[in-house]
Amino acid sequence: MKSVPLNAFPRSLGRRAGAKKLRSEGRIPAVIYGGTATPQSVEINAREIGDLIHHSVSENLLVDLAIKDDAKPKRLALVQEVQHHPLSGHVLHVDFHEVSSTEKVTIMVPVETVGEAAGVKNSGGVLEHVLFKLKVRALPKDLPEQVVIDVTALELNKTIHIGEIKAPAGVEILGDKNIPVVSVAVPRAEEEPAAVEGAAAAGDVEMIKEKKEGEEGAAAPAAKGAEKGAAKGAAPEKGAAAPAGDKKAAAPAEKKK
Repeated sequence: MKSVPLNAFPRSLGRRAGAKKLRSEGRIPAVIYGGTATPQSVEINAREIGDLIHHSVSENLLVDLAIKDDAKPKRLALVQEVQHHPLSGHVLHVDFHEVSSTEKVTIMVPVETVGEAAGVKNSGGVLEHVLFKLKVRALPKDLPEQVVIDVTALELNKTIHIGEIKAPAGVEILGDKNIPVVSVAVPRAEEEPAAVEGAAAAGDVEMIKEKKEGEEGAAAPAAKGAEKGAAKGAAPEKGAAAPAGDKKAAAPAEKKK
């Protein structure tokens, strides 16, 4: 990673009130730590650091920090953390980590893929990123801005793991070698119809079950109604079984004769 020059100035104002005043003047607060010196509060030009971040592949920047009136003419430092405004995206604060050009450092770098995977081109698969960043260790000058992976030969249902990535010269990729980084998977849209058909079949079974239960429930009242009707029809039989009343009604007619 090539270092870029950046000017800084000692910070004299307080944190809260001073930060607002700095930003109104086109500067932003920053702090540099690491090395043998104690952490030092500085201020940098907002436009200058904004341009550096904008033209960089990531926020992993190696800078030659020149602090005015400092004992060291320049300090080699990594941009450790950048705070942005949640709405405007403007840089609000920067943390610098001083490093030595002769000592290896560890940082997280983004993963970038190149080429069209064979599983995507020939089989309609989908390229999926499992890891978007990798932890690497190297000397400051050898640190990569990103790790590039060629996925051209990646077939359907195949995966590239950490152990299969070729690291740049002088760089060590850290982490479990069996952890997947990118893969080509079957499109989810092809799996949905089968799931929908299964859900529809289950719905049909439930509907048939409900229908049978409804028919049984309807048959029960009909049977009860038939029993009640039969009971009502049986009542007149008792009255018809008493012909004596008829004979008494016919007896006077016979006497008149």
